[in-house]
Amino acid sequence: MSILNGSTADVVGSPVPALDPHALYSSRLSARSALFTDLQLLLDSSPELLNSEEYRRLVVEENCLSRPSTAARKKLWEELRKRYLLDQRRPLYEAFWSEWRRSKSDPERGLTAYLLLALNDRLIADLGTQWLYQYLRRAPAELRVEEVRNFIRRAGDTDHSEVNGWSDDTQLHVAQHYMASIRDFGLARGKSKKISQRPALYGAPVRLLVRALRLLRTNDLEVATSPVFRLLAIEGTEVIDALGELNQRGELRFRMQADVVELDLGGAA
Repeated sequence: MSILNGSTADVVGSPVPALDPHALYSSRLSARSALFTDLQLLLDSSPELLNSEEYRRLVVEENCLSRPSTAARKKLWEELRKRYLLDQRRPLYEAFWSEWRRSKSDPERGLTAYLLLALNDRLIADLGTQWLYQYLRRAPAELRVEEVRNFIRRAGDTDHSEVNGWSDDTQLHVAQHYMASIRDFGLARGKSKKISQRPALYGAPVRLLVRALRLLRTNDLEVATSPVFRLLAIEGTEVIDALGELNQRGELRFRMQADVVELDLGGAA
């Protein structure tokens, strides 16, 4: 099942890159994993929502991530920017930053960062909704690098011929770093052997997905039935149940009667 099913498939030049039907698979994970710890440190270094030039200054000039050389800082900045946007002028990043600040725990922040990475990267989004989803549902279940490589190979034979230009080493490193990344985000545990962990229900990740879908002018009924929630290991009526539970917790306001949905996230929607 593609996360592009439904109205989002008609969006061209999408403000949510992973939901752009023309988006290509990227091999950006071939060099390093998700760099989640560095993202945390960078966001902790300033309480303000910044533009990319200001974030770059923190990384390159002020060396807030403690790299030994200017060249290393510049390289790290480019990798972080490509993964996480890091620019208040990008609506998806602004939505993420708002929910990051509202998060109440490290696991909630980790899951929110995972969603930004996935919504900004078609390969990670497809892996999350089409491959990882089943293992999160069956957690604890063993996750294998070779299965991720097979997913990439199959994509090369169908909708994403661009991966056929990747070397075997590139495909392997993407798969390995993807596995390390989902562990860092709390979706798996273990070093050499990865075991899936189904995420708990938190307000910030759910609200971020809603905000992302609204950037695509998705109406609230379509939001409540969107397959993109498979990134959180929920789907169909479970999404409605999750919104109802978050309503009871005061994380958002949600009411549904027949085909009429009222959904208020609080803060800037």
